[in-house]
Amino acid sequence: MTNPESYRALALQVTCHAVNQATDRQAAQALIQNSINRLGQQIAASIAFIGFDCRLIVLPEYFLTGFPMGDTLAGWAEKACVEMAGAEYEALGKIAQKHKIFLAGNAYEVDPNFPGLYFQTCFVLDPSGSIVLRYRRLNSLFAPTPHDVWDKYLDCYGLEGVFPVAKTDIGNLAALASEEILYPEVARCLAMRGAEIFVHSTSEVYNKNLTPKDAAKITRAVENLAYVVSANTAGIANIAIPIASADGGSKIIDYRGIVVAQTDTGESMAAFAEIDLAALRRNRRRPGLNNLLARQRFELYAESYRVSHFYPANTMLEKEVDRKHFLQTQQATIERLAKLGII
Repeated sequence: MTNPESYRALALQVTCHAVNQATDRQAAQALIQNSINRLGQQIAASIAFIGFDCRLIVLPEYFLTGFPMGDTLAGWAEKACVEMAGAEYEALGKIAQKHKIFLAGNAYEVDPNFPGLYFQTCFVLDPSGSIVLRYRRLNSLFAPTPHDVWDKYLDCYGLEGVFPVAKTDIGNLAALASEEILYPEVARCLAMRGAEIFVHSTSEVYNKNLTPKDAAKITRAVENLAYVVSANTAGIANIAIPIASADGGSKIIDYRGIVVAQTDTGESMAAFAEIDLAALRRNRRRPGLNNLLARQRFELYAESYRVSHFYPANTMLEKEVDRKHFLQTQQATIERLAKLGII
């Protein structure tokens, strides 16, 4: 199928089985493989129920490993992080290939260009099983980001590697990682490059009242005339935090900001809906008040961004750090901005 006018997408809400208690990499990899095997069965059953026009499935944040709790940067990299061409991607690629789907998710990943560090990486696998999109989270409080090694990262991957958009048979796909839904600049830079569908892997507190992140999902969809496919965890097992702390509310939001599918708590494939790509493109090409994307005047804002310096770049480029570094850097940033009268 080439350039379908519409198809179905699924925000698959599954439990994360954390690997924190694994004693070494071998034990962690066994748990990761169990999670992949479980996902293969859940994906097959979900497609059988939804229909074979389900072309895009988004998985939650942390679905392979959970998040580090007390591990050093090097310790987590050694125990739980996947390699860029690792067996985990190969196994997930076989699932995508078997079901002829685009499979999106999020994992902690090591990069040989940056030894001793890891990045939280959003990925998309295409129906051939190949990675067609790799996006590294840019805003994180407790994990390294490309901005922390900015100069070298640009040398390695360029700005298009920082803000990648995959132009595929099912539309132009881009990724937002977890709380980055709260940062409008990330989505906007991706929309500038043609993003039509944001795949959003998250693990967040769910509430039936409107949360800041849910408000942001609607806003990112409206201001960019884009779909948001947001998959939350159905809890995180095998850690001290109560399992249901991040459970529920996976949803799909259309380019008008309308929630077209959502689910409650627990493991669920209920958050599926049609992606009407033809309608999205018609709306983007229609002059009028509601075409917020075409009405953007970026030159108005460019100089303010150029001369403003908040969180510093390259703080992890030349030195080894421990986890205290992240909060210390944020505190120093707050103090500097306070002295300038900005906050």
